[in-house]
Parts: sequence; C-alpha cells; structure tokens
Amino acid sequence: MRKISPLHMILIGTALMLLGILFPLLMVLKLITTSFWLCFLTYALSVSGMFIGFIGALTYTRYKKRG
Repeated sequence: MRKISPLHMILIGTALMLLGILFPLLMVLKLITTSFWLCFLTYALSVSGMFIGFIGALTYTRYKKRG
C-alpha cells in the first residue's frame, strides 16, 4: 500500500474544508435543499478536512526537522 505524502494530506484536507464551506453557502442561497443528512455531511467534511490537514501539517514539520 502506498503512503500519502504530507503535502497531499494538506491538499486533501484543504479540499474537504472548502467543500465544508461551499455546501452550507449553497444551502443558504437555497440552491440545494437543506436536510439533516446534508448538514451532517458538511459538518463531517469540515471536521475530517481539519483533522487530515492538521495531521499532514504535523508530519510535514516532522519530516522537515529530520532532514
């Protein structure tokens, strides 16, 4: 199994966070209908994006410290 590089984790986390911002914006503008599951999905996207990005940033600084 191939490992994901820290920069890729940061980019994936950023993309998930942007989706977590975009979906509520579309809900407020009433371009998509609001439901409990969509609200839960946007929350999960934001939290997982923040978690993955944070882990990516930590591993990036750890690799930079070593060499």
